[in-house]
Amino acid sequence: MCETLKIALVQADLVWENPEQNRRNFTKKIDAIHEAVDLVVLPEMFSTGFTMNPKAVFETMQGETVLWMQELTHKKNIAITGSVVIKEECRFYNRLFFVTPNGGLEYYDKKHTFTLVGEDEIYTAGTKKPIIDFKGWKICPLICYDLRFPVWARNTEDYDVLIYVANWPTPRVTAWDTLLKARAIENMCYCIGVNRVGTDGVNSEYNGHSAAYDVLGNELTAFGSGEEQTEIVTLEKRHISAYRNKFKFLQDRDGFILK
Repeated sequence: MCETLKIALVQADLVWENPEQNRRNFTKKIDAIHEAVDLVVLPEMFSTGFTMNPKAVFETMQGETVLWMQELTHKKNIAITGSVVIKEECRFYNRLFFVTPNGGLEYYDKKHTFTLVGEDEIYTAGTKKPIIDFKGWKICPLICYDLRFPVWARNTEDYDVLIYVANWPTPRVTAWDTLLKARAIENMCYCIGVNRVGTDGVNSEYNGHSAAYDVLGNELTAFGSGEEQTEIVTLEKRHISAYRNKFKFLQDRDGFILK
């Protein structure tokens, strides 16, 4: 078990519907991380941008991007997470992968598909909320629009870290900032959000605001607005245990069952 976890948040522009170029770009960005880290977090649909045209760019579980993640994690001895357009059994998924250097691969299919742009009509929603055990840390990985739904993120599993990967547009970035901080406070966990920058193929603009928050809602990062940037944060188990033992807020939450 590791008492600390070092995470690199990679805020980047994405080349529209061009997985090969995006893989090359992210390889360079990861190669440029000279500090030893445990985990690299990439944005939502990091190989394509947030496209509603999956037929043009979909991959499979044995596709080039998954293979790229596996090769890079092995080469760099790091874990990588981020979401990709996947086709499986004639259905499309906005699927987050969590790939570890020992060959481990877990995934999460986005639960809350974004109805405002019709994601729900194109991509199949997930039904399971995985908790990933990595180096003794319990990590809950979610995707973009999931951030608006606190019940889905509710910390009933005693997880340590909540991660959101996103393509969250500039006009609603205040909600992104506010909700990331709220998820950290209400779940008494570290909360990390990695958003993209730039303009996509349907002229949606993104200004990043990637961030990491501690259990008390203190921001641990200082990302520039609209800039490609990588920041590294170190998470500490003792920070979580100290404040959970002191305040015990999670013990006072209301009980209910999701249907």
